[in-house]
Amino acid sequence: MQIRQVDPSNLHVLSMLMKLQKDCLPHDYPIFPDDKTYWWVAEENGLPIGFACLTWSRRWSDTGYLSRAGVIRQARGKGVQKRLIKVRMAKAKRLGMNWLITDTTDNPPSANSLIACGFKMFEPSKPWANKQSLYWRRRID
Repeated sequence: MQIRQVDPSNLHVLSMLMKLQKDCLPHDYPIFPDDKTYWWVAEENGLPIGFACLTWSRRWSDTGYLSRAGVIRQARGKGVQKRLIKVRMAKAKRLGMNWLITDTTDNPPSANSLIACGFKMFEPSKPWANKQSLYWRRRID
């Protein structure tokens, strides 16, 4: 498996990211890339099997937000999500971010991947997601 950072201004890449979001997260609206987001695609045998996004937090200047990620059903359980988290952690460190935050909703596998990568639950003073969402953060070493 290979993970590479991609440029969503390329129409082929944008189309791939939109398809992956629809396939992996069929109940969510796709996020359209902009110039403030960083995107990665995980591939196996040249075929896309997952994706992930990192953006700067809108609330804290030294914080990144893991805003979107998914792995196709056939590739789940192989550690792809953890590798996508780690590649975004490395990029956050290079960008000078001190913290990463994210949220999960009704998704124990994603929560477990975050825990395995050192994230801890927290309660934000102003929650930004759904009522039943869990909030996660990790200090960048």
